[in-house]
Amino acid sequence: MGRITDSTLFTLVHDFLKIYLPKQRNNSNHTIKAYRTSLEQLFDFVKKERNITLTQITFEILNDGIITEYLDDLESSRGCSISTRNHRLKCIRSFYNYAASMEPTTVIFQMEMRKIPFKKSPTSESISFMSENAVKALLDQPDTQTKNGLRNQFLMILMYDTAARVQEILNLQICDIHLGKTATATLLGKGNKVRTVPLMERTVQHFKNYVAIFHPEADDFSRTPLFYVERKGKVTPMSDDNIRKFMSEYGNAARLVCPDIPEKIYPHLWRHSRAMHLYQHGMDLTLVSQWLGHAHLETTMIYAHADTELKRKAIEKATSVQSPLNDKSAISQFDVNDDEVLKRLYGLK
Repeated sequence: MGRITDSTLFTLVHDFLKIYLPKQRNNSNHTIKAYRTSLEQLFDFVKKERNITLTQITFEILNDGIITEYLDDLESSRGCSISTRNHRLKCIRSFYNYAASMEPTTVIFQMEMRKIPFKKSPTSESISFMSENAVKALLDQPDTQTKNGLRNQFLMILMYDTAARVQEILNLQICDIHLGKTATATLLGKGNKVRTVPLMERTVQHFKNYVAIFHPEADDFSRTPLFYVERKGKVTPMSDDNIRKFMSEYGNAARLVCPDIPEKIYPHLWRHSRAMHLYQHGMDLTLVSQWLGHAHLETTMIYAHADTELKRKAIEKATSVQSPLNDKSAISQFDVNDDEVLKRLYGLK
């Protein structure tokens, strides 16, 4: 390993993640992982964009310009939402606040961070989701005659069936899948909140096939991570980057046979797609909200809004130009607040 150019930076990163967050703030492992991921992704981005090694990264290099580039890349290349972008920025700012409190010479860099604003979401943030045809086309892409193909297909099936966040999938241990008359998966979500969701029979069959190959020695009580990768004979936990990579490759291949495939395929797309399909097939929004583990029903209302907009566009497309419904001269000029209408429809007002 080369000589570290800015030892203060890396010392503060270490103390922030190893001492301040777990021992002084008493944050959960899940929260600490979010901070660690934010800083690690930032450093990896800087290495690639500036063509430097990790040891060459300094506070001076981590200016507001490069961090803004990183945040933009989260949306453009990784398919992250505005809320994820803002959460990453919040984590980075927290580190700089800690650094400034421990090392006065870093206050100037803390001030740099304040130049970066949180990105404002649209009034009704749109969501991306796949059609059911697109879901099927993607699940058909892995070569299940190979070990990795079998794993990747099962992982996508499980993500779709459970509508789980990617970290919830990566947190799964074998003992979290409960078979029996009603098979379920126990998910560890944000804020260490636990929820249990049912599994379809087809998913259970894929699980049994997967475990027989990837965990032949494990029993139902094993705390071994459900998903892992092997590199040079060494078993390591699977990362979300592993998942994003193969999903992107499958998306490019599936797009050749199914025009419904979105331009970008990423883990959270499965969660949105499952939630939308459940809602479109008649599941009450309250149940969808519980399924997703949302703390507030208002968060789930985005699916109602998106589905309403889809229906409006379909009706508009199917209505002829000659239809009285297209006679705009007969329309009274007034505005309708869509959020207010939806709240009344679902008893929120």
